[in-house]
Amino acid sequence: MNTFIVAEAGVNHNGSLEIAKKLVDVAVDAGSDSVKFQTFKAENIVTRYAQKAEYQKETTAGNETQFDMITKLELDINAHKELINYCKIKEITFLSTPFDLESVELLNNLGVEVLKIPSGEITNLPFLEKIGGLKRRLILSTGMADLEEIGKALSILIGAGTPKDNITVLHCNTEYPTPFEDVNLLAMNTIKETYKVKVGYSDHTPGIEISIAAVALGASVIEKHFTLDKDMEGPDHKASLEPEELNNMVRAIRNVESGLGNGIKKPSMSELKNKSIVRKSIVAAGKIKMEEKFSRENITCKRPGTGISPMEWDNIIGKRAKRDFKEDELIEI
Repeated sequence: MNTFIVAEAGVNHNGSLEIAKKLVDVAVDAGSDSVKFQTFKAENIVTRYAQKAEYQKETTAGNETQFDMITKLELDINAHKELINYCKIKEITFLSTPFDLESVELLNNLGVEVLKIPSGEITNLPFLEKIGGLKRRLILSTGMADLEEIGKALSILIGAGTPKDNITVLHCNTEYPTPFEDVNLLAMNTIKETYKVKVGYSDHTPGIEISIAAVALGASVIEKHFTLDKDMEGPDHKASLEPEELNNMVRAIRNVESGLGNGIKKPSMSELKNKSIVRKSIVAAGKIKMEEKFSRENITCKRPGTGISPMEWDNIIGKRAKRDFKEDELIEI
């Protein structure tokens, strides 16, 4: 299994192309498969009077509206083109999440091959029909959604023309940061079993443990926010990994992938050399004379395992010794 790791830069560039490129560098250095940004026009997604979420109020200027906050975080078309080109140079996949119809069209025109549907748009019929009609590979995030809503969204995307095999559904919780007791990671496999789709996990918890656990449970995609510095101003920095943490997460995921194996229970090549050292053989418990019968009193089991296996114990009992044996000598018949 090869988990597709999405390093979620999101809006942690704070509207700066220079910071955005530094985030790309961090994602590359960590070994991520892709780096993902967010594409939107503030005027298309929020009213000028919409209030911020509680976590946003704690991490941004208190006197600004949600509109004011996200306007500063927009990346224009030229910034997108430059980032796409920079990602090509750095050999990492560029991804972005569109939040409005204009942004869906923008990313499509720029040739972005995989589009991410944010949790907030899972009940947005026109949005789902638009993005589904592009027939691209899609990642559907499901924060705040129940199983029925996920099913409806999938039906719309498939009905619009996107093959089911092109859709990966991410289990997600949209609280930043997500309390561990609210993760409900097993719901990821409930989605998989119910709708027979590829699944993954979009992680907003502190630390890296839940992402690693999700891989062990079968996640094909892991998405995790990261930043250059958690103390930077902006809505998502506090709930993001710093570069060293991202490195640790990617390394741990690759180790878990390697450790999952193929499910066939058999000795590995690395442990075969220990087999004869750790297992036991039937040996003489004391001196045994030729023609003496082997009994529970004169034989026992000890290392090494280079002789007759103790699993042959019942077959050995009652047989006669063909020669003299000294104590601890491997029994032969």
